[in-house]
Parts: sequence; structure tokens; C-alpha cells
Amino acid sequence: APAVFIDADSYQQNFDPREYWKEFYSLSDSQGQPNAFLMQNLRSLFKMFSLDGLRGDTLIDVGCGPTIYQLLSACERFQEIFALDYLDQNRRELEKWLKNEAGAFDRRLVVKYVCELEGDREKWAEKEEKLRKKVRRVLKCDVTKASPADAVSLPPADCVLSTLCLEAACKDPATFRSALRNIGALVKPGGHLVMVIVLRETYYAFNKQVFSCLHLERNVVEEAVESAGFDVKFSEVQPYLPGDVRTDCEAVLSLVACRRASVT
Repeated sequence: APAVFIDADSYQQNFDPREYWKEFYSLSDSQGQPNAFLMQNLRSLFKMFSLDGLRGDTLIDVGCGPTIYQLLSACERFQEIFALDYLDQNRRELEKWLKNEAGAFDRRLVVKYVCELEGDREKWAEKEEKLRKKVRRVLKCDVTKASPADAVSLPPADCVLSTLCLEAACKDPATFRSALRNIGALVKPGGHLVMVIVLRETYYAFNKQVFSCLHLERNVVEEAVESAGFDVKFSEVQPYLPGDVRTDCEAVLSLVACRRASVT
């Protein structure tokens, strides 16, 4: 594990989105073994975005990274999507796919897997087209700021989605609680917060680079969500398979919370 917190500037310098995607977001690894972590997260997202009331006009994806897997179920329930990430290189990779440019990641297998969960594997091209149309803007954000998207004015969100972001961006529990309040403020009263977050992890590694992660327990996350003005509606923990040298993650939390009408 890294001895120190890996800050935003180090991420900007050392995070390679193509290597990250190859390592963690192909449906099978270099040995042809299925990617259990990704498939589990896709199933959790499908389950959460099938819950009653989880629909609306605007969804903001905070910390989207260079990936689209987290939006594949969400795009069936929301009309416009704003994708936010701190790193320039992540936003570039995402834009490349959205514009169907040469050299963009081929994400078809992941899209087909989600279409299969939804009951029709053959609708993958339709889903890709739908998602490309619904992502309105890809913007820079910093979750440690009170206004994460800075000067850009975002519409009040029916849903904020954040997957595997805050635990990497926050150096301590106080920063984590503050970041949750910052992104929670983007949600309109009655709207939802949807999260996938790793538990009891201190590092993850790929491409000979090691990145820090904030060690979190389920109760700490749930309490932070509640104190940010939300009521937890769904919370489920799945174990992470032991023996993965790339990370010391022990479990993954999937959570849905509803923003209270008045934040106390």
C-alpha cells in the first residue's frame, strides 16, 4: 500500500485510463477468467436502477472515470446525463467513445452483458446509441469543493450516481463526509443518491502504479450518507474475492438513499 495519500496532482500525472480500463473493466482478464468484480457491480447497478421511484430527468455521474459500465442500467431510467470527472485523460477517453472516434475502447461485451440482464442481449447497439445521445456534457469536477463542478451550473439532479470515486479522492473520514455533502447538494429533495463503494481497502494497483484508498466500513458510509441529508433505502454488501494482489479490498457496498425534503 502507498505510505501516503495519492493526491489529485499525482493522479493527473500517473493515472493511465487505458491501462486502468484493461485491468479492471474487460469482461475477462488476460488469462480468460471472468471479471467477477465487474460482473457483480453490473448486477448491483441493474438491481438498484430497477427499484421503484428510481427514475427522472437528470442524472449526474460523479467520478465517472473513463468508464460507461455504471451508466448502462441508469440510461434506461433517466433522460439526460452529465458525466463528471477530475482527470482530463479520463474525460478525453469518455468523449472518444461518446463521439465514436477511432481508438475508443470497445465496450460491446460489457454492454451485451447488461442487455442480457435486462432480457435481450441483442439490443446492445440500441443501448450504446441511447447512452451516447443521453450524455449531454462531460465536465471537470472536484468532490472536495463545495461546488464540485465549479462555475458550471448543473440542473438540480433527480439522481447522483457515484461509483468507486470518493474512497480514492478523500484522504480521511472528515474529507469523505464533506465530499458526500458536496455531491449530495446536487440532488433535489426527494431525489436519489446511488453509490457503489469499496470497503476496508487501502490500495489498488495497476500498470506498476499503486493508488491509495480510504479504509471505510459500511456503518461509516451509511452514517455519512444520513448526515448529508439522506435516508438510506437500500444497502447491500458483497464480499470481494480474496487473493487479488492488485488490491486489499474486502467487500463492496451498493447503496441507494433518498434526499430528505428539508436537510437538518
